Amino acid sequence: MEQKQIQPPSAAFIAASWLALFIGAIAFIIGLWNANMQLNEKGYYFTVLMFGLFASISVQKAVRDQLEGIPVTNLYYGIAWFATLLSIVLLTVGLWNAELEKSEKGFYAMSFVLSLFAAVAVQKNTRDVKASKINEPF
Repeated sequence: MEQKQIQPPSAAFIAASWLALFIGAIAFIIGLWNANMQLNEKGYYFTVLMFGLFASISVQKAVRDQLEGIPVTNLYYGIAWFATLLSIVLLTVGLWNAELEKSEKGFYAMSFVLSLFAAVAVQKNTRDVKASKINEPF
């Protein structure tokens, strides 16, 4: 059985993915740093960001594992999706109830979504690079 050759992502796509992740996460964190809110509120939003990043990477890994025939339990797959959606719901509820300007709420929402999307892209790129090296001819 012949293995499918996996092409590595381009250096430009890898760089763009990492840049998007750093821009989204750092912008979110700088926004929290400069925000006029209590420390417990800042901690809530920071925790939601970290939870969302981890959960979105977990979803990408579970989906990719299934596509490659690596066993993934339905429980893990479901928890990964649930955690990702929960992080989005938690951010939405937090922003909905926050005493922030609409522009600030939009800023946090967009930097959060950018970070989640970029985390998935970085995870995919990392996996593609590794897979392409495994399948390289000697």
